Amino acid sequence: MSLSLRPRHLRRYAEIARVVWRHRAALGLRFSARPPEVDTADGGDRDPAALAADLEATGPTFVKLGQLLSTRPDLVPEPYALALARLQDRLEPVPFAEVEQVVTVELGVRLSKAFSRFDPAPLAAASLGQVHRAALRDGREVAVKVQRPGIAERVAEDLEVLSHLAGLVEQRTETGRRWQFGALLEEARESLTAELDYQAEARNLERLADELQEYPRILVPLPVHDYTRERVLTMDYVRGRKVTDLGPLARLELDAGTLVDQLLSAYLEQVLVHGFFHADPHPGNVFVTPEGDLALLDLGMVARVQPGTQEVLLKLVLALSEGRGDAAADQALQLGDPLPGADEAALRREVAGLVARHERKIGTLALQLASALTQAGFGMPRELALLGKTLVQLDEICHTLAPGFDANASIRRRTMALIGARMRRDVSAGRLLSGLLEAKEFTEHLPRRVNRILDAVAEDRLTLRVASGDADRRSEALVRGANRLTAGLVLAALLLGGALLLPSLPRVAAVYLVAAGVLAAGLLLRRHRQG
Repeated sequence: MSLSLRPRHLRRYAEIARVVWRHRAALGLRFSARPPEVDTADGGDRDPAALAADLEATGPTFVKLGQLLSTRPDLVPEPYALALARLQDRLEPVPFAEVEQVVTVELGVRLSKAFSRFDPAPLAAASLGQVHRAALRDGREVAVKVQRPGIAERVAEDLEVLSHLAGLVEQRTETGRRWQFGALLEEARESLTAELDYQAEARNLERLADELQEYPRILVPLPVHDYTRERVLTMDYVRGRKVTDLGPLARLELDAGTLVDQLLSAYLEQVLVHGFFHADPHPGNVFVTPEGDLALLDLGMVARVQPGTQEVLLKLVLALSEGRGDAAADQALQLGDPLPGADEAALRREVAGLVARHERKIGTLALQLASALTQAGFGMPRELALLGKTLVQLDEICHTLAPGFDANASIRRRTMALIGARMRRDVSAGRLLSGLLEAKEFTEHLPRRVNRILDAVAEDRLTLRVASGDADRRSEALVRGANRLTAGLVLAALLLGGALLLPSLPRVAAVYLVAAGVLAAGLLLRRHRQG
């Protein structure tokens, strides 16, 4: 794989090289032949916030890569993972004339025909698009998200540049192979492609709003499909302020405990029940409305969790919230695929230590657990890292709104409730019918099988083989066991016969059931006397 010599690509290579060189210590890169313990005099900038700022300045593709790195604690140290989890991009707004042109081309009508009002100044401007407040012809207040002109082409070019670098680095360096740059880049490509499709984001808004109907304090703006295209998303306008913009007095007026409890519950249900969740709940994407509710915005970045993994994550979160290291290790082992040389004992020791000294939040602990899995030789469980990153961001919101709120206790309560709900949901009509059919088959065959066993006992054909030991003692034990077995089979036959005869011959069935009760009482009494 060779590098491109196109001038624009060469400029991008230089920008990337500057960022990598400046933060080589954080990225685990060495550019000298000296041993690691010696090569420490010039390790570059070790400030996690500086790395996040440089990635934001380099563009949306690198913001996305930074967000993906925040879910890879096996690749970057924990302080950097936490800083990258908070990545947001803010740029100067696009001139209004260019915004108007995009909206006109996408909707096929002039701006004045589609909207009665369209504010030229944007509410927010990011690297992929910016949001304007507007009103439809019927007076409905909306927010219009408009993609930046040419941004899709710029992202495609950045990905091309990075693919050249990824192929070269993976081929020629151990760091490249360890980081699996190609797989990381492909993940970024898929995520950015989804974020650039505003029609997909509209579907995400509708699905999330539907799944969170039982949380009245959590709002999701609904899209206006007639005014939504691939590069234009029109949705309900949400009045409010960012969580981080609230002052102390404004926070005092909120029912903060209820708000953050519902927020955590809503996200846990998204991840652990529906398997579809808002994967970027940083404080800039969560608004407090004038009514004191919370609104979730910007659903371009979502993630999915498979049903089998949801159940494991449920048990893992509960184990972490209760401080049970052994149980947490059991569930973590189900998430990570063992690689050659994997050390389960080392993982269990590390997890026990993490949980024992746990004084921080579950999100941070989940990220540490993901890192411990990879260090012990297990495949990286992406779902665990995503859950950790999401909980870290939620913890920041909870701490901002309600500093004294016990998030761990709330997570524990909600997780236990979700486990119960999942068990009830799993008892579906299909599974219940299958169980009834199996019970019917068992009932049909049981009398014949009981008769065969009783015949074998009566004809002295029921034998048990004993290899060695005290023959008399074992013989006596076998006799007692045979007697108990016989009594148990008779009891089962009486109960079964009574149950089968109950609809047609209730009096005969009553005799069977009374006899079964007397026999059961006698067995229990004899068992009690024998100790």
